[in-house]
Amino acid sequence: MLDLVSRHKSGTPCGIYSVCSAHPLVIEASFVHALKSQLDVTLIEATCNQVNQDGGYTGMRPDDFREFVFAIADRVGFDRSRILLGGDHLGPNPWTSLTAEEAMKKADVLIEQYVAAGFRKIHADCSMSCVDDPVPLPEETIARRAARLIRIAEDTQARVGGEKCVYVIGTEVPVPGGAAEDLPELEVTTPDAALATIETHRAIFAELGLNDAWERVVGTVVQPGVEFDHHKVIDYKRSKAVRLSRAIEFLPGILFEAHSTDYQTPKALKELVEDHFAILKVGPGVTFALREALWALDAIEQEWIPEDKQSRFRKITLERMAAEPRNWAKYYHATGPELRFDLQYSLSDRIRYYWPDAAITAAQETMFDNLGTNPPPLALISQYLPDAYAAIRGGGLALTPANLVIAHIGATLDGYQAACTPMNVVSPEPAYA
Repeated sequence: MLDLVSRHKSGTPCGIYSVCSAHPLVIEASFVHALKSQLDVTLIEATCNQVNQDGGYTGMRPDDFREFVFAIADRVGFDRSRILLGGDHLGPNPWTSLTAEEAMKKADVLIEQYVAAGFRKIHADCSMSCVDDPVPLPEETIARRAARLIRIAEDTQARVGGEKCVYVIGTEVPVPGGAAEDLPELEVTTPDAALATIETHRAIFAELGLNDAWERVVGTVVQPGVEFDHHKVIDYKRSKAVRLSRAIEFLPGILFEAHSTDYQTPKALKELVEDHFAILKVGPGVTFALREALWALDAIEQEWIPEDKQSRFRKITLERMAAEPRNWAKYYHATGPELRFDLQYSLSDRIRYYWPDAAITAAQETMFDNLGTNPPPLALISQYLPDAYAAIRGGGLALTPANLVIAHIGATLDGYQAACTPMNVVSPEPAYA
């Protein structure tokens, strides 16, 4: 990360994208894509809601997530040393129903466990108000709480050894998981606001003796004017971000981190990196692609496998979502056909919380078994998964259900890889095992 920042500051329009997902097929797709693209490092991040000392919604603690990621890397032959683990929105967010001090004590444990588990890119985010806090929090309070967590990170790294952490500060985005409601056009963070956040954090770090850690603050989160809600994407318009982009050019060692870059066009992603929003985050965008691929396999199965042997994967998934609405009820307010549409196709992709459900997992295994033992003809793959069809025909991709999903997700990652790779670096042609 430090080398990346140095190269970017020296004039090379390079960047890095972060895959924020805990789904095994998404993680595997990230490693397969990195192998074919010959990327030096792959950045995989977990959020405070996905993974924490209480298990998060994945049921994993930080050390569990590390082993989960490493096991997938080992299986596909991706060197563990090329994996950078990051923690996103690390702070009191999961515990805002508590008092500030109670929530921060939980955040203390969270940050210690992440760093002890080997996570080395840490986004310290204390911007959310707890039950006894004012709304919104003063900038100084946010910075002091972030510094408290970074002190714990520094002490933990010194105790456990390994590379020192790099840090990201600030937040100009919705809480982890994306926007909850329909969005109007967004206001780009003003240069004054971005610089004030940086200066407040710098001064407090200096006051608390964290000057060495400050040298490893590589990014600050801002709003470059990109977001998505249930049905639409707010695209990057670089003309609106010119002043913000130029503001960071005079600060050594720090770039912008852009959250919610999901569904941006390849052109927009490239412009973001060129404009110094060089750390791109993607989460629902890749799990949306996962859902697309799984729905496509369900459609193929319905056309290719005898009805009495079909998995009913899509039907079972929707039944389970209806039976357990807690992960979508506060986000989707439609009824009837409109609700059924949102459950499947909302860009916020709340369906991603349901993939670990036992009934859905069993149905997916049945579908994969059906299509693995009786592979569909290329004509059906071309019909429903054209990117995977191209990978089979042109890149030697073996025809398995998992590979079809991985190739479809990889097509989404292509735009991020191209955006982060300078024009004078030519990526190799795809070469699938």
